[in-house]
Amino acid sequence: MNITFLGATKTVTGSNFLVEGAGKKFLVDCGMYQGKTSDLMHNEDPFLFDVHEIDFVLLTHAHIDHSGRIPKLYKEGYRNKVIATKATCDLCSIMLPDSGHIQETEIEWKNRKRKREGKEPLPPLYTAEDAAKCMEIFVPVSYDQIIDVAENIQVRFNDAGHMLGSSIIEVWVTENGETKKIVFTGDLGNNDIPLLDSPTMIESADFLVMESTYGGRLHLRNDDKAKLFLSIVSETLEKGGTVVIPSFAVGRTQEILYEINKLRELDEFNDTYKKEYDELMKAPVYVDSPLAISATEIFKKNTDLFEEEVREEIQSGDNPLEFPGLQFTRTADESKALNESNEPSIIISASGMCEVGRIKHHLKHNLWNPNSTILFVGYQAPGTLGRNIVDGAKKVRIFGEEVAVNARVEYIEGYSGHADQEWLMNFVYSFIMKPKHIFLVHGEPNGQIELKNKIMEETNIPVTIPEFGDVICLDTLKQVSQLQLPTKYKYIRLEVIERLETLKEEINDMSDIVREGLTSEDINDEKIARLSEKIKELEKQIVDIIET
Repeated sequence: MNITFLGATKTVTGSNFLVEGAGKKFLVDCGMYQGKTSDLMHNEDPFLFDVHEIDFVLLTHAHIDHSGRIPKLYKEGYRNKVIATKATCDLCSIMLPDSGHIQETEIEWKNRKRKREGKEPLPPLYTAEDAAKCMEIFVPVSYDQIIDVAENIQVRFNDAGHMLGSSIIEVWVTENGETKKIVFTGDLGNNDIPLLDSPTMIESADFLVMESTYGGRLHLRNDDKAKLFLSIVSETLEKGGTVVIPSFAVGRTQEILYEINKLRELDEFNDTYKKEYDELMKAPVYVDSPLAISATEIFKKNTDLFEEEVREEIQSGDNPLEFPGLQFTRTADESKALNESNEPSIIISASGMCEVGRIKHHLKHNLWNPNSTILFVGYQAPGTLGRNIVDGAKKVRIFGEEVAVNARVEYIEGYSGHADQEWLMNFVYSFIMKPKHIFLVHGEPNGQIELKNKIMEETNIPVTIPEFGDVICLDTLKQVSQLQLPTKYKYIRLEVIERLETLKEEINDMSDIVREGLTSEDINDEKIARLSEKIKELEKQIVDIIET
C-alpha cells in the first residue's frame, strides 16, 4: 500500500493525497493552493495521476484548500464518487461555484491584458457552471458510520471540530489478509471553538497523516480571547472608528457572530465589561459577504452538529447566530455604502487572508485611519496581503494604490479554527493503540520541525515531514520513489517568482530608507546626485527585464 503526497507538503494549502491499496486508487482531498504567487501557480499544473484511474475521493471538509480542485477533476473527466458529510456537501454547493466565479473573474482580467498584446485568451481553471455540475458526483454520509466504499476498503467520518461538517477520516485497507488503518485528520479543530463539538479522539491507527498548522504555537484560551475581543472593539467604537474583521466566509464568520452574542455571559461581567458590551451593542455589525450569508443559512439548517449546550439554546428559542444590530449586506451597492458612512461599526468580510473579495475595499477605506482597527481572527498564509499587514507592513498596495497602515492592527489567534500545539499533542496522546508512524502535513516548516521533535521526544513515535511528490510504501515505511515532475514543475520558474517577491519587499524598504535619508542633515547635493544616478541605473535594469 502506497501513499503519495501531492499537496500541503511543508505548506498550509493544496491538500491532496493519493492512496493505492487493495487494487484501488483514491484521493483524500483535492484542494487549491492559496497565498504566494509561487503557490498559486500550482493550481494550473496538471494532475500527477490519471483522473480516469481514481476510484473515489474522500473529502475531509469544504474549505477551498481541501476541495477547490474537485471541479477541475470533474472538468477533466472524473465521474466517480466524492464522499463527504452532508454538511460538507451543502457547503461545497455554494463554495465551489463561488470559487469558479473567482476563477472566471481573474482570468478575464488576465485576458484583457493578453488581448492588448495580441495573444490568445486563456480558459479559467474552471467555471462556476463546472463547479455546480460537479456536485452531481457528491455523496453525503453521516458521522460515526463505517462504510464499505470498495471491496476490502472501509471508511468512517468523525467530527474534526474545525468547521461545520469537517471530518477526521479513518480508512481500513485489507491486502493479503492483513488490514492496515490510516487516519487522515484533515484540519483538526481548535478545542476552544464554542459553537462546534470538540474533535473526536481516535482510539487506534497504524498510520496518522496529521495537520500541523499551529505546530509551534499556543492559542489564547477562550475567556482571554473574549475579553480581548470586547476590549479592542469597544475602544475602537468609542473613538468613532470602524472595526474591520477579515474573516473566512465559512466557519470563522459564524463563530464570531456566536461569540458576539455570548459576550454578555463572561464570568467576570463587571461594570467595565458591561460598559464595553453596551458600546458594542449600540453599533451595527455587518456581515458583508454573500458567501458568508449563504453559509450562515446552511449552519442554521445543520444545528444538529453544534455542541449540546448550543442545541439547547436553540431549542429554547435563542438563535446563537442572531442578535440586535446584526445586518447582512448582499449587494455590491450595500457594501459600498458601508465605506461612505461615518457611523462607528463592525464589518465582518471575506476573504480571511485579504486576497480577494469585498474585504480589500474595506481595507482601502480604513487602513489609513488611526481611529479604525483591523482585527484578524484566522491564519494568514505567507505572501498574502493579510500576512503582510499582520507582520507590520507600514504600507501596502491595494488595487494598485499605495495605502498607509495607520489603523490599529490586532490578531487574536485564539479564534483560529485549527488546533494549537497543545491540542495536536493531546490528539496524539489520545490514541490507545499508538500509530506506528506519523506524517506531518499542512504546516509551515519551522512549526512542523518543532512539533516533530516534541512528538518524537514525548511519545517515541517516528515522524516524517514529506516532500511534495514523495511516494511512501506503508508496508515497509520506505520512500519507494519521488515523482518525476514535469518540466512545468521545475523550480526555475518558482525561483523567479520568489525573487520577484523578495525584490518587491527590498524596493519598498529601500524607498523608506532613501526618503528618510533625504531629510538627514548629513546628506549634501553631491550625495543626492550620486544617489539619483544609481536610481536611474536601477530603473534602466527594470526596463531591461520587462523588455526581455
